[in-house]
Amino acid sequence: MTDAPQSQTLDRGIRILEHLAAGDLRTATAIGQALGMHRSITYRLLRTLEDHRLVERDAAGRYGLGLGLAALARGVRTDLVSAATPHLAALAAELGMTAFLVVRAGAEAVTVTSVEPQDTQAHVAYRPGIRHPVDRGAPGLALLMNDPPRAGDRSELTEARRIGYAASLGEVVPGLRSVAAPMRDAALAVVYVESEFGEARIGQAVRAAAEKITG
Repeated sequence: MTDAPQSQTLDRGIRILEHLAAGDLRTATAIGQALGMHRSITYRLLRTLEDHRLVERDAAGRYGLGLGLAALARGVRTDLVSAATPHLAALAAELGMTAFLVVRAGAEAVTVTSVEPQDTQAHVAYRPGIRHPVDRGAPGLALLMNDPPRAGDRSELTEARRIGYAASLGEVVPGLRSVAAPMRDAALAVVYVESEFGEARIGQAVRAAAEKITG
């Protein structure tokens, strides 16, 4: 027998966030049914969470995790961000690309900080708070690289484990390329359209930067 929560309202709100962390967008009705909550209570909690940007709605009225969670993640991972920032800056300068740090939040990869190059005519911006399914894009694949291999793993993930970095084209944002390398509890990545450097050269640079951060 488990003890009753100290705050039933807070407990329900946390359960909604945990439910949405599965990654699929859901209606208020579906969320309430899954968690055994009355629809009016579910809707009221979702509106409160939405006010704090912890959940967000799409055009069809379905709910998913919100960008406010990224701000909370940055606060929790201050040491990691502080350790990574100078290496992100060096990597951005070396490759002329935006470099960024990604962490895993349930079934999603969430960007917690990024550094843009200072001496390029043009580059791709990639802002903190961007999130996407963890099984898509080089940053997501890099987050999965330390997991034990499983039947049904994407061939791209298998290859990433073999060479030490992941690469993708257009899986998160159409037309954009990304290369990422794993860390202990995060991934380091760069994003670009075209480059004078080959993918292997970029992968080696990203992997070396990740290894410097983790020591």
